[in-house]
Amino acid sequence: MKVGFIGLGNVGGKLSGSLLRNGVDLYVHDLNADFVAAKVAAGAKDGASPADLMQTCDVVITCLPSPAASAAVMAEMLPHVGPGKIWMEMSTTDEAEIKRLGAAVINAGGTAVDCPVSGGCHRADTGNISIFAGCDRPGFDRVLPLLTLMGRRVLHTGDLGTASVLKVMTNYLATVNLVSVCEAMTVMKGAGMDMATTYQAIAMSSGTSFVHETESQLILSGSRDVNFTMDLIQKDIGLFQKLADQRSIPLELSPLIIEIMKDGQQRYGERAQSDRIIERLEDATGLKILADGFPQELIDDEPEERGYEVAAR
Repeated sequence: MKVGFIGLGNVGGKLSGSLLRNGVDLYVHDLNADFVAAKVAAGAKDGASPADLMQTCDVVITCLPSPAASAAVMAEMLPHVGPGKIWMEMSTTDEAEIKRLGAAVINAGGTAVDCPVSGGCHRADTGNISIFAGCDRPGFDRVLPLLTLMGRRVLHTGDLGTASVLKVMTNYLATVNLVSVCEAMTVMKGAGMDMATTYQAIAMSSGTSFVHETESQLILSGSRDVNFTMDLIQKDIGLFQKLADQRSIPLELSPLIIEIMKDGQQRYGERAQSDRIIERLEDATGLKILADGFPQELIDDEPEERGYEVAAR
């Protein structure tokens, strides 16, 4: 099976690396020629263009920064979709867009799967990230061998589009957790608590979360570089708010979180690292939320293993 991969950024570069590491016949494409050259040096082939990839490969995976970028790439690939071709969308995208583009792929005789990832760039780098997959069951069974090379836990979420809906929910929850843990640690600092002790108290209590156990470490070390930027956060939480608005579901936290992130962008830059949101509170209080002994980057120390399907309860 020949596999094409389009989008070699923070996440896509790592997911495609897992495919290469596991011997997949991989063709790559990105607007950044340096990213392509690095993958070719590691054993991939230069895919030339989205159109060429769809013609050459059995499967083409996209991992792009926005629904607009995915639509532009798909416009080039669609004329070359036919029976047996598979499109796997691993971007965090809009439910309506994945259904629209997926329908075009299916109408041309191909298979479409939305399969976004969750769990952080450090786990994408080791093949230990989690993956949601939305498509019919036969399509899921066809792509599962590839998904288990890129991720540890794979959940079939239902029809096309369901994975993208769940993905924006998880990113919304992660952002709420990030903002709340920033407030918690700032209050503890103001109360005179030791920050390393505060970190451990949260980590071993009912107040812990995946975000605390990962991103809080980068906040405390001063690195504040989680490989995820505020513009991407805004895209994802905006998609979650759109889901609510379309269904007339009144939310209270979501609009507030969007405004907090907008303020962070105005202060620190549109593409500032998302963990720098702690600096709003540091600026307001004069406190520094730092502690010795925490890492400058996240490293996944869980051994890489072949992934598996997780059954919904």
